[in-house]
Amino acid sequence: MNNTVANQGVDRIDEEVPHDLHGNSPAAWTAVAIVLVAFTVGAIAMVLGPNWVLFWISVGIAVLGALAGKVLQLLGFGVPADGDH
Repeated sequence: MNNTVANQGVDRIDEEVPHDLHGNSPAAWTAVAIVLVAFTVGAIAMVLGPNWVLFWISVGIAVLGALAGKVLQLLGFGVPADGDH
């Protein structure tokens, strides 16, 4: 029963991708937290009217969150690339 194609595919994926490298880094957490705040502000902006100024501010916050994550990754706070570990 362990020789089924489905089980072999799962085993192969588990061997190739270490579980501890799945975006669990300060860079990823920072980016996600900032973008989550941005989406919350954007949702509030849509409920309040819509308030387009507040909505576009939330879009700017989301872009800053993505940039912050990338900058932190480049500074060494992200998950290492395939050849780095």
